[in-house]
Amino acid sequence: MDIPLTLQGQKRVVIIGGGFAGLTLAKKLSPEYFQVVLLDRNNYHQFQPLLYQVATSGLEPSSISFPFRKIFQNKQNVFIRVAEVRKINSEQKYIETNIGNISYQYLVLANGAETNYFGNDLLQQNAFSMKSVPEALLLRNTLLQNYEEALVTNNEDERQSLLNIVVVGGGPTGVELAGALAEMKNIILPKDYPELNISGMNVYLSEAAPRVLNNMDKSSSDKAAGYLRYLGVTIITGASVQQYDGQTVSLSNGQTLNAKCLIWAASVKGAYIEGVNQELVLPNGRLKTNKYNRLGEQSDIFAIGDIACMTDDKYPKGHPQVAPVAIQQAKLLAKNLENLVLSKPLIPFQYNDKGSMATVGRNYAIVEMGRVKIRGFIAWCIWLLVHLMSIVGIKNRLLVFINWVWQYITYDQSLRLIIKAKEKETIVNHAHYTSHRIKMCKEVSRKGAKPPRIMN
Repeated sequence: MDIPLTLQGQKRVVIIGGGFAGLTLAKKLSPEYFQVVLLDRNNYHQFQPLLYQVATSGLEPSSISFPFRKIFQNKQNVFIRVAEVRKINSEQKYIETNIGNISYQYLVLANGAETNYFGNDLLQQNAFSMKSVPEALLLRNTLLQNYEEALVTNNEDERQSLLNIVVVGGGPTGVELAGALAEMKNIILPKDYPELNISGMNVYLSEAAPRVLNNMDKSSSDKAAGYLRYLGVTIITGASVQQYDGQTVSLSNGQTLNAKCLIWAASVKGAYIEGVNQELVLPNGRLKTNKYNRLGEQSDIFAIGDIACMTDDKYPKGHPQVAPVAIQQAKLLAKNLENLVLSKPLIPFQYNDKGSMATVGRNYAIVEMGRVKIRGFIAWCIWLLVHLMSIVGIKNRLLVFINWVWQYITYDQSLRLIIKAKEKETIVNHAHYTSHRIKMCKEVSRKGAKPPRIMN
């Protein structure tokens, strides 16, 4: 693996994953003590809390993504590699990847979580998830393509199924997505598709728990549900999704829903990497760590962010899988790794919970900070400000701010584009055809005849 040797006094820290946890840790590690190798399957950091706005045509993916190499241009001790991690060899202290083996002194797992379908293959095959920029773009394409197909079908049941959308999961992501889809239905689609009866479109929000936003105060949950219903969202609680075949959603209460689009925002699980001690892997895929985010008392492997599960009296099931936890763990681990090098005592992690928030729709959000509960327009402004300042890059913040202001003033979104990847084989064949025609022209020209016309 072509990575420069560590300098004198440096330890190599390999970080798997460039989300909130991995990115923060790579920034904080001192070049005096550490060489950092950051591995990710993408060459960019993505701001996951706003993926739903990419999926609903509110933001371009480039405005919530930022290239790693741009972030670390001025950090000579950080090396970026786009790679897929295949296995960890903890005995010989190296990891296997698709670009070769990489040795380490300290290994940090910050590879986050992935969508959890609870082993339901049919559901996984037909449902849409939203954990990455490509998945958000696929969902955007699907939604817009469904509207186009609804225009031309002569089957009324088929049209209704194409228009209906089911969002599974009543947490912040599901609530924010359902609200955005309802506003799209009420404001945008009637102008884009005047031939369609958009009023017949249904946006369903399904939650297995008794109420949405189950982690918030009941009064906040009730207010959010009331606002969603005001927007036209049909909320179904106390019923889980049992099956989905791409057309029919079957719920545990016996109810069925017809929809060509089911968005799964219900659950996540830790992204497992082969080679991790199976005794530390919990049923939900998270890795059990000690109070220093270490996998074992003397291990040189650490886990932070969504993949880590550190339990205590306050958090018997582990800390919530949110960005503030990941960032705080990363900052402390950077200090603790330095303490290890300097033979100083480690500092145990204590989560400073600054509250939670969720936006339900235009001008309405919920913010809870301890006993302080803010709802409505002021909470919505707080939500906007917090998310705006958390985005990486001044240019990206500016682009997001401009988009939000434009949408607020015009009640419109201008990013409703169906963009699909071009098949490479088609391009190659076209190039081969053009090359063949050019050769024919040269051959004919040598013989003095008029060359045939080449069509583009």
